[in-house]
Amino acid sequence: MTIQNFLKTLKTAKRTSASTLSPKPYQHLPDLVSPFLTASKPLDASTLQDLNSTDFHDILTNPHLKASKCYRFFNSVVKNQSVLSFKPHLQDHLTLISRLLKARLFADTESMLKAVSIDENLRYPFLVIASAVENCCFESRIMAKFFNLMLKVYSDGGKFSEAAEVFDFMKNNGIEIDERTCTVHLNALKRADELGLALDFFDQMVQTGLEISVYSLTSVVDGLCRNGDIKEGREIVEEMSGRGVKANVITYNTLIHSCAKRWDFEELDLVLALMNKAGVGYNVETYKFLINGYTSYGKIEEAERLVMEMHAKGLRVDSYLYNLMMNGYCKLGSIENVLLLLGRMSDRGVKPNADTYWPIINWYSKVGGMEMAMKYVREMQKMGFELDKVMYDTLIDRFCRNGMADEAFEIRIEMERKGIHADISLCNQIGELLCETYQTEKAKMLMNIMIKRGKCPKTVSFTSAIS
Repeated sequence: MTIQNFLKTLKTAKRTSASTLSPKPYQHLPDLVSPFLTASKPLDASTLQDLNSTDFHDILTNPHLKASKCYRFFNSVVKNQSVLSFKPHLQDHLTLISRLLKARLFADTESMLKAVSIDENLRYPFLVIASAVENCCFESRIMAKFFNLMLKVYSDGGKFSEAAEVFDFMKNNGIEIDERTCTVHLNALKRADELGLALDFFDQMVQTGLEISVYSLTSVVDGLCRNGDIKEGREIVEEMSGRGVKANVITYNTLIHSCAKRWDFEELDLVLALMNKAGVGYNVETYKFLINGYTSYGKIEEAERLVMEMHAKGLRVDSYLYNLMMNGYCKLGSIENVLLLLGRMSDRGVKPNADTYWPIINWYSKVGGMEMAMKYVREMQKMGFELDKVMYDTLIDRFCRNGMADEAFEIRIEMERKGIHADISLCNQIGELLCETYQTEKAKMLMNIMIKRGKCPKTVSFTSAIS
């Protein structure tokens, strides 16, 4: 046969083959559901009465229908279960699940898996599902996706024993395990406060030979740290480093934060040494955790050294870190260092806030330096920061303790203008002091304000002096 004759024969065969194909691939579908499946029209429940299990299965396996349409149809059937002469069985679910997985419709797949594995009315035991899946002869790629998603569904639903059963089944049958799914399960165990189960599962992951990610490692370390087992967390980091799993800065920050807030500086030094050995540098969060821990313990100079180190590295230093140090120095009574830090903030271009000024104001007012306290109050207000109720109440109390009735009264008036009302006990304090200094007009004015606010003066000396 010549090449020309062969090509003619091939063209004739193609035309003949094409003519035998149905121009309407949906024509063999049951008439009652064709409009619903092909045109997305609403499905009338009454039309389902004549649907049988054979037609139902044919629809789910029809290659001309998209998996998404089959899923929509399946849900409609389930919702109208009462009018059907049959009930969708496990094989129907698995048939559609396989198609959804191939179409990468994972959210829909997960919804169906929840129905057969967790739903109280429908669920099947895991081994029944696993056996049915094997009978379906899923290809290995789809089977791996199926069981990994099952592990996640059980884990999300708090069915931890079933999740462990899935993991064992996959391990024993050579089904590829997705390490990311395992991380999801570790996080679920941690949220459920099942640290023991999380550690056991992580150990199984390691023994199985999975390539452990830093995310799984960090999840386990975080769980241990939350439980106060910082040493064990550090030892796991060391052990996994020997296996080639390198902790990152987030892992180390988890350990550092736990050490710092517990003032466990001995363990902290070991963590920092391990971090340095691994060549992992500090980030802004690392410095914040360290500075917070040092300042709360009173190691302010160490905290200040770290802040200067941040500046030298070009890392962003905000007012929060300076405020921590200033609070620390105030607790130690070292106001000179506080003022030095305030100056350094300005030199470094770090803008102060209300929390920067308040420790200074509070310290001066506590030791009787009300003039200096008010100097920083006015400076703070010029910067655009206002006093809150607690700050005003504190200043009034300090003025009264120092016998400064006029200043206490003026602060009270300033509060009123801003719509802030002092506590009744402080108003009584001011009133008593005004009466003691024979300022009865101001005392009357204060009493009238209190009455308008629905507060009745309670101090006898106050009310009797102005009556």
